[in-house]
Amino acid sequence: MPMTHPFSLQGRTALVTGATSGLGFEMARALAAAGARVLVNGRDAARAAEAAARITGLVPGSMAEGLAFDVADAAGMEAALADAPDIHILVNNAGARDRRAFLELDAAALQRLMDATVMGPALLCRRLAPAMMAGGFGRIINVTSIAGPLARQGDAGYATAKGGLEALTRALAAEFGPHGITVNAIAPGYFLTTPNAAMAADAGVADWLARRTSVGRWGRPEEVAGAAVFLASEAASYVTGHVLAVDGGYLAHF
Repeated sequence: MPMTHPFSLQGRTALVTGATSGLGFEMARALAAAGARVLVNGRDAARAAEAAARITGLVPGSMAEGLAFDVADAAGMEAALADAPDIHILVNNAGARDRRAFLELDAAALQRLMDATVMGPALLCRRLAPAMMAGGFGRIINVTSIAGPLARQGDAGYATAKGGLEALTRALAAEFGPHGITVNAIAPGYFLTTPNAAMAADAGVADWLARRTSVGRWGRPEEVAGAAVFLASEAASYVTGHVLAVDGGYLAHF
């Protein structure tokens, strides 16, 4: 497919899970701005439709629509995708978090984390990859975390799940590469999103981040968007199996 610019996504359709707010919304908005038709996923149909409308309002001429399903519900996901257009770009952003010590997490809690963060993306890749292979083009972007290679007390379940998603990224890059599909990950650091609101209000955390990150501050949600556009585009055609940290230098700074 001819492209007018290496970052152009004209003629592509992207599905972004967990895109009704936060990082997912900003990635969906940026993909739409680059020319992609964007399917905005969330568990609630009304919220997904509202987020899609926000994108078309913010990006004149863009195409966005809601597509509601829970990534942890395999049957619901299959039903939602039955009438969906061919998807060329998949951004696995939806996940779950349970900030408790490991011994406080029972089997059901651990299963919920793994279902939302690893199994859901795996099943979406399994569902969408054959059509990508048939078309000779596919971009899969898994949103992991700096908690993939690192860990902290009281968040063992999240680190385990994100580490699994990072491993899945490498495994699928090896399997899908010969079929024209690249598989990469974005590992966000500390961003000003709703789940981090309590931490963001803590002056001590802000002071710690000022010393712990190279840029000395929290990330703004829109600052993850460029990484998604790059990895989805022809500009990244020879990039696969890579984890791109968008963390203000957290992993590089001590």
